[in-house]
Amino acid sequence: MNASHDNNDSTGTPNAGASNTATPNQPHNTRPHGPRALPGESASPARYLGGLVAGAIAVVCLTVAAILIRPSLAADTSAPGNIGATTAASAGPSSAATQVTPTGKTVRATIRAKDMTYVPNVIQVHVGDRLRVVFVNDDTQSHDLVFSNGASAPTLAPGARHNLDVGIVAGDMQGWCSLAGHREMGMSLSVKAAGSSAADGANGTENNAGTNAVGNNSGSNATAADDPTPGAAALKQQAKAGQPYPAELPALESGTVHNVTLTVTEHTQQLASGVTRRIWTYNGSTPGPVLHGRVGDTFNVTLVNKGSMGHSIDFHAGTVAPDQPMRTIAPGQSLRYSFTAARAGVWMYHCSTAPMSNHIANGMFGAVVIEPKNLPPVDHSYVLIQSELYLGAKGKPADATKIANRTPDLMAFNGRPFQYDVHPLQASAGQRIRIWVLNAGPNESWAFHVVGTQFDTVWTEGAYSIRNGFDGSSGVGTGSGTGSNSGESSTPSAPNESGTSGAQELPLLPAQGGFVEFTPTEPGHYSIVNHEMSLAEKGAHGTLDVS
Repeated sequence: MNASHDNNDSTGTPNAGASNTATPNQPHNTRPHGPRALPGESASPARYLGGLVAGAIAVVCLTVAAILIRPSLAADTSAPGNIGATTAASAGPSSAATQVTPTGKTVRATIRAKDMTYVPNVIQVHVGDRLRVVFVNDDTQSHDLVFSNGASAPTLAPGARHNLDVGIVAGDMQGWCSLAGHREMGMSLSVKAAGSSAADGANGTENNAGTNAVGNNSGSNATAADDPTPGAAALKQQAKAGQPYPAELPALESGTVHNVTLTVTEHTQQLASGVTRRIWTYNGSTPGPVLHGRVGDTFNVTLVNKGSMGHSIDFHAGTVAPDQPMRTIAPGQSLRYSFTAARAGVWMYHCSTAPMSNHIANGMFGAVVIEPKNLPPVDHSYVLIQSELYLGAKGKPADATKIANRTPDLMAFNGRPFQYDVHPLQASAGQRIRIWVLNAGPNESWAFHVVGTQFDTVWTEGAYSIRNGFDGSSGVGTGSGTGSNSGESSTPSAPNESGTSGAQELPLLPAQGGFVEFTPTEPGHYSIVNHEMSLAEKGAHGTLDVS
């Protein structure tokens, strides 16, 4: 194509006899005097009309070229009857889409999120059809919808809807909810394109959950392949730089009614240099605060959701119908949850919003310690909660695939690996120690053991197996003869009464809890471990420093 150029610097205001041709007496680069002519002012009507025609031809040529490059620009963009905002698919990375000829047809489908699934979960189209989706959230918690060609609907609260232009379909593709763990719970759908040569061929293959398309909570399913799991030295160095989670059991309050507010917030936790994870918390920490009471105490809990998605709470310490107090509430909402602690135990509380495994793994758990009646005093009383860490992409929530496969990257006591190795629990030789333990899971067991000690008292899930060195079922050594199932404890019938029975570990499945008692006789550093040693080596390890 030939291009013509007007040299405006050699063209002045039109005067009689003026010429646009440079002459020896008027150098070509001489700037004329006077005001510059307005566009079209120096042209005749015929020349002006010719310019318009030339411009129109140029616009047509550019339009045709754009359509040849991206056929979807020529497809129907109208959407009569659509309600609410509409988003359209952006150009994806695949060049295969440029080879698809639009059919001129638009397929419209309504997709409803309900009970952790999409209905329908299969959409039938032809290659070249444009797909438009009305996405409706009929579930009780928030969801989004992401397609493997890059089209996505935002996170919708329950009852909301969104119109989504998925674009020209170039082949079979997948859709899913990108919120953490939702895809693994079954929130996925398929677009089946008649005339497609291979599934997902043109719109991008989705081989790994959540890694090839960006969703509204992107990265929750992506592994941190570029950031190897940090070793014990790096984890301890980071733990030493901060304050540990307080392991001492909070003192009992004088009253019998406890009014508690738990606020859901989200934070970034740094585990080691360059290694961070997104955590969901009650009151800003994982675990949430330890609650402490007696049998018969009442707890009035207000749950406030300041997170970015739906959350809830379930207290094992009380017996209530789950429907209302354990319901999922949206961001900005709150609820009231009241229960009376009728039985002793170290009870778990946690978020019960599906998928529960994901919410627990992201930090939403805590303990309620309800003491058995007449529990004797000790010199030190500690609380340790074991949990598992499944690292996702840097700064993102836990990897839902790892959770489902039960392959934790790290383990922790009270939310951080190895923190009590650099901030040891304290005691003196000859002091009586009680350690309350709770396994928050969500998946792994805990063989609780303190190296160099033997437990003379072991209480778990409401019963003593050993009490003051005696078989817990016999009642001997209690001064009461009431046995292990009473949920009560009293001092020995003689001050120094002690049997010869002992235990080396307290085994706990997820959500189980109890306590052990022992008296270290010598100064030293006593390791606190999960005796499933591969888990101890991942962070389920601490130290009792006895002076």
